[in-house]
Amino acid sequence: MRFLSMIRINENCGLRPSEKLMSDMGKLIEEMTAAGVLLDTAGLKPMSAGVRVRFTHGKISLVDGPFTEIKEVIGGYAMLEAKSMEEAVQWTTRFLTIHGDEWDIACEVRQLEEPDFGAGCGTAA
Repeated sequence: MRFLSMIRINENCGLRPSEKLMSDMGKLIEEMTAAGVLLDTAGLKPMSAGVRVRFTHGKISLVDGPFTEIKEVIGGYAMLEAKSMEEAVQWTTRFLTIHGDEWDIACEVRQLEEPDFGAGCGTAA
């Protein structure tokens, strides 16, 4: 099963990853990759570099970042391959704990909807 772990941060907290944190993250990423759990991961550029594309009542609108009404944003993600939600949460917990006590971050872990190509529209009964 695949899971998306979205790292939620406050971009205005003023904290930046230390060299030790980056080293610890590198080691964890290597371990997760070797275990076949980590499929992809990346940090995201700040909200100020983003664009919100909205489709409302048949019309597209664009709003350049930053988006002032949002306090907490997705700062990065990890795509995981795990046997269960519990396993995905265990790996995510390890990622969070290497940050130390000074950080206030959260991850939202959600399972991906996998396509079921054998059922649904267009199949003969």
